[in-house]
Amino acid sequence: MAETASFIIYGIKNCDTVKKARRWLQENGVDARFHDYRVDGLDDALLQTLVDKQGWEALLNTRGTTWRKLDESVRAACDNADAAKALMLEHPAVIKRPFLLAASGESLLGFKPESYAQFVAEVK
Repeated sequence: MAETASFIIYGIKNCDTVKKARRWLQENGVDARFHDYRVDGLDDALLQTLVDKQGWEALLNTRGTTWRKLDESVRAACDNADAAKALMLEHPAVIKRPFLLAASGESLLGFKPESYAQFVAEVK
């Protein structure tokens, strides 16, 4: 039986914050598998899992370039979970990242070295 990683880190490989988080995990010997939304895909079931863990408001990155490039009417219509999920499925880059999911089910959104250190220590 294949071993599964203790953590899955979700994001986009060319995101600087994701790169920092992945580097931190590697440097600290944390067993984590990377899931790239663009390469590995993002389906409704996976997105619903992320939404269930953190909430659609937290997942929706309204500070990024992708959000700012969207038409004003699209941004204005994104005011509920269904609309946000549809937008995230169409534009995965609008999802805040990285999203770290522990095998035990706990999750952490975003990256700060001290938050990762505390999170990894608590869920191991």
